[in-house]
Amino acid sequence: MSIRHPIIAITGSSGAGTTSVTRTFENIFRRENISSAVIEGDSFHRFDRKAMKLAAAEAEAAGNKNFSHFGPENNLFPELEALFRDYAETGTGKRRKYLHDTEEAAPYKQDPGTFTPWEDVPANTDLLFYEGLHGAVVTPEVNIAQHPDLLIGVVPVINLEWIQKLYRDKKQRGYSTEAVTDTILRRMPDYVNYICPQFMHTHVNFQRVPMVDTSNPFIARDIPSADESMVVIRFANPKGIDFQYLRSMIDESFMSRANTIVVPGGKMELAMQLIFTPFVWRMMERQKKAG
Repeated sequence: MSIRHPIIAITGSSGAGTTSVTRTFENIFRRENISSAVIEGDSFHRFDRKAMKLAAAEAEAAGNKNFSHFGPENNLFPELEALFRDYAETGTGKRRKYLHDTEEAAPYKQDPGTFTPWEDVPANTDLLFYEGLHGAVVTPEVNIAQHPDLLIGVVPVINLEWIQKLYRDKKQRGYSTEAVTDTILRRMPDYVNYICPQFMHTHVNFQRVPMVDTSNPFIARDIPSADESMVVIRFANPKGIDFQYLRSMIDESFMSRANTIVVPGGKMELAMQLIFTPFVWRMMERQKKAG
């Protein structure tokens, strides 16, 4: 953690809703005139798209049925921790981009599914902002979770997460239900061992819970909408959180535990604005006082 060079990290599995949190922070940063060094979690995968397919085929041929993007063998955990540590200490570090599609790749004149060269984090940024799979990973070798000043977990209930993945991979990527199901099964051990444990290290967790039947995600025809959901927001340390104010500002919200508020799904981004704007204010105030 760092007063002069703070870090905000959003962690959650693919399709969990981390994009909504990122959009909220982009709005806060723009409104408050804050410059951020943005780090995409995908850029710390070990293999590009072609190499990952080859490595997965080799792993399966060797009898490894659980080779996935979630595990340590396919990610640069030490390099990610080094970035967090270096930025917290000096405001510098190394980053790169993963080019997901043709549109992202075109300015770099590279193929989609490749990485850009490593480069220095932009100088004189106010904070570092990470969004990806592993912002709170702790293993015997690394402790990434110790570095962020604000660590946010975003995770839907598991059936909803699977529905979102099935819908995205089938509609946008042309995969069959069987292929997506195979991916879900293949990465389950890494999900249990490297994704789930992160949420005990986060400062705030957002979990979307559908209010419609998702008992068989493999036959769902669409993703439950925000208005068909509630969002459970849990604070690891509720001291200083004005729950009465939040409830007054968010209709139909209620407290389910002393450290947990539940809000309508359609109000999630409003809740994020109300919760995180004061966090960012305090970060910037401490930074200013520290010189």
